Amino acid sequence: MRRERSVLVASTPAGLVGYCVVEYTFFEQGFVTMLMVAEPARGHGVGERLLRAAAASCQTAKLFTSTNLSNHPMQRLLQRVGWRSVGMVHGLDEGDPEVFYLRTLPSTESAE
Repeated sequence: MRRERSVLVASTPAGLVGYCVVEYTFFEQGFVTMLMVAEPARGHGVGERLLRAAAASCQTAKLFTSTNLSNHPMQRLLQRVGWRSVGMVHGLDEGDPEVFYLRTLPSTESAE
């Protein structure tokens, strides 16, 4: 049975520095619905580690996410860790289209 959601967290001895939410409601594929890294922790690999952990724990062969066209730091992060742009949707945020990204993963028995 496939879980409907998982939450991955990143912490330091000082506390929580980031989290990532993966859901399986996007055409029954994994989808990173949220990636948040605390401002002081940005640029230190937290987002990269969270995205890699999301990919490693994903229960489907495809993992998607999206971000606004204006969110250049997120787009650079996604490209750096092996995601590719696969489309754009206009009309969600007026004047700032949503860019969708895909990370293709090795097939696993649980993805079947």
